[in-house]
Amino acid sequence: MSSTHPAIELDALDNVWFQVSGTICNIACKHCFNNSSPSNQAFGLMSFNQCRPYIDEAVKLGAKEFYFTGGEPFANKELLSILKYALRFGPATVLTNGMLIRESTAQALREISADSIYTLEFRVSLDGYNEEMNDAIRGGGVFKKTMSGVKLLFEQGFLPIVTVTRTWEELEEEKTLSAFIKTLTEYGYKRPRLKILPSIKIGQEALRTTGYEKHEYVSEEMMDGYDASQLICSNSRLVTSNGVCVCPILVNSPDAKLGETLEGSLRSFELNHQACFTCYLYGAICSNFYSGGHDV
Repeated sequence: MSSTHPAIELDALDNVWFQVSGTICNIACKHCFNNSSPSNQAFGLMSFNQCRPYIDEAVKLGAKEFYFTGGEPFANKELLSILKYALRFGPATVLTNGMLIRESTAQALREISADSIYTLEFRVSLDGYNEEMNDAIRGGGVFKKTMSGVKLLFEQGFLPIVTVTRTWEELEEEKTLSAFIKTLTEYGYKRPRLKILPSIKIGQEALRTTGYEKHEYVSEEMMDGYDASQLICSNSRLVTSNGVCVCPILVNSPDAKLGETLEGSLRSFELNHQACFTCYLYGAICSNFYSGGHDV
């Protein structure tokens, strides 16, 4: 197998991500690939005035959808204004732990959604179907607060996608998925949407596990016959407080920064990071739906 790594061209800028809360988060998960925490200010909050020009540029470049991530997006007090503006131009998705969503927030989100012809989605991170399992990874008291956020969202008519990182053995898959569905329905979410993700073994996850093996890279030979559109770098870019990066996963890698503007970031990117191997195996793991997930 060749030691060279393939370069992926940007076919079209379909999706633009915003690391709207930087690496600032209200919790510090043991598997967080970008090391977000209450004290990590490597990337800062993005104001409405910072986001708006990028949204305008994205629209001019043909972007069809917007994603808002972090850190914890709801730690950014201007998130609702940013969402309202983005929803003038296309669908929007917020990736959140749900803990900072209050009843008034959920109601405001419903109003913002009702005012747009485009959909507003939420992906809520939960890593256990009970307190013991979830809080061992995400911290004490997180399970109850996250489930409260999920409940507030579906009570306002949203269908949040509950996103779970796989931390169990393959033999436990069916039992674990059934337990998640049972928990969500017991909370009143009668038709829950569940998305299972592979772990990305960088950042905190590399410390929690053994990290990647030495051979886990994408090679030129591996791309022969492979559908490169499954990779986020073929259709997306990430806007941060420090410029534009190739994707949300590699935000801490210096070579992942491609420029200060979206137009300046449209060049190809070499898959020379081990995290690219996970994307290769599982497809478009950053989108709302991908071939390796479960939507129930």
